[in-house]
Amino acid sequence: MCDIQHGLPPLEEDEYVLETPLVREFVGGVRAKIDEAGSPEQACELIAPLFRPLLTDPTWLPERYQEPAHASGMGGGIGQWLLFRAADRSLSLFSLVVPPDAMTPVHDHLAWGLVGLFKGNQDEEIYRPGRGRLELVRRRPLSPGDFYALVPPQNDVHRVRTTSAFTSVSIHLLANDTGCVLRHTYDAETGEARPFRSGYVNADCDRRTT
Repeated sequence: MCDIQHGLPPLEEDEYVLETPLVREFVGGVRAKIDEAGSPEQACELIAPLFRPLLTDPTWLPERYQEPAHASGMGGGIGQWLLFRAADRSLSLFSLVVPPDAMTPVHDHLAWGLVGLFKGNQDEEIYRPGRGRLELVRRRPLSPGDFYALVPPQNDVHRVRTTSAFTSVSIHLLANDTGCVLRHTYDAETGEARPFRSGYVNADCDRRTT
């Protein structure tokens, strides 16, 4: 499978911001499953057994990647911390940190992949945009260990809110360089889409950083 990478220039090499044997082994396993898969849906199914342990092992993610970021592109102290991205921008692994009572804007991802909760509790609302409005399709609570697949366009638009008394941390594995692609936020009342680039707290979109 190959995806259009939204015009982003390639990096010189794969970027392992979190350089550990576990992350390297995980990425290698994910790439092997992607090569086996005939569709995004099948890729998500094959990758799920590799992804699940990241949500249940509390030791692999350093505290610095679980911290809020008050100057982030998401607002509300929400921090998007890059852990890995492919040189061709076809894959990224990152943590999303949402402080208590904070909520993301309604947004899309423009990529298939898996999202799971590592710490805290969240409520997720899934929307269907169209005809100048947003339709609320589903609302669900999320607890540590819960995860779900994103396969656009059916379930790509959502927002999440932390409901625990402490910061929530989710792990994202998506088939683009999510913090750098130009995607969209949506006005919850009118459904109007606006261009949006969330960025990363710890990485630049235009060149390789460490």
